[in-house]
Amino acid sequence: MRIGPFELAAPLALAPMAGVTDLPFRRLCRRMGAGLAASEMVTSDVRLWNTAKSRHRLDHRGEPEPRVVQIAGDDPGMMAQAARMNVDLGAQVIDINFGCPAKKVCNRAAGSALMRDEPLVGRILAAVVAAAGVPVTLKMRTGWDRANRNAVAIARIAEREGVAGLAVHGRTRADFFAGEAEYETVAAVKRAVRLPVFVNGDIDCAAKALKALEQSGADGVMIGRAAQGRPWIFREIAAGLAGNDAPPASFAEVRGIMLAHLEALYSFYGETKGVRVARKHLGWYCRLHPEFGHLPAGLLTTESANEQLRLVDALAA
Repeated sequence: MRIGPFELAAPLALAPMAGVTDLPFRRLCRRMGAGLAASEMVTSDVRLWNTAKSRHRLDHRGEPEPRVVQIAGDDPGMMAQAARMNVDLGAQVIDINFGCPAKKVCNRAAGSALMRDEPLVGRILAAVVAAAGVPVTLKMRTGWDRANRNAVAIARIAEREGVAGLAVHGRTRADFFAGEAEYETVAAVKRAVRLPVFVNGDIDCAAKALKALEQSGADGVMIGRAAQGRPWIFREIAAGLAGNDAPPASFAEVRGIMLAHLEALYSFYGETKGVRVARKHLGWYCRLHPEFGHLPAGLLTTESANEQLRLVDALAA
């Protein structure tokens, strides 16, 4: 699978998720087999970039190629400027967010709200493609609601304006994450354009990945929530796509992954912020692995990196 000049090591992508897909987690998922991993969503209003949160989102130190940054906004000129500046900062692919269902994003006429305005979609895509000088991709949903599934129309606009690839979540914005994802609309998108397409939604194992690819005809799969606490899912799906079974991650391996992830978070954010960011990841790891047994209360409350590491190292030891 190719995105512009980049041949992906695997047709597997980590979905951009605010508060989750920071640099440490992207690097971890790439090591675990993801062929592509986009940054957390970055606002197109560059006046808001001078914050610690934005600086972290724009950091690509040690990140493997291709480096992907997702931008969001509703003004073509601002989106074009944000794309240019991200490329100057090291982005090699610009991803545009037409898929986020969050109210705080949609209320600003960004994210999936943009799917209600197809002419504006065209203007944004044309401006970003012209400005970026690198491949531009697009993540979207099937439409605003079930009565207005227009992903095919958006995909055709994207192809016309020079977009290099698409990712389609099999739900509308009105669905948020409720119900089951459907892949028929993704299949219609794939039939309508010649672009590479990732199918996204409810893929949490190799069997579901194979089913989604079969039903959609997509070129690759994009994993979001299922990677939280289980970054080795990419290794498992890659094995499944090759007709093999990946051995389950052992207790020792999971504990080692957790410890390395914590160290990366402390290095990236500093101890105070790193310990706090680590808590949600620890919650995901441990919720998915009840074999760790009763969790010590201090694991999710301590402010000390050394104490957090010690408690993780003791799990299932």
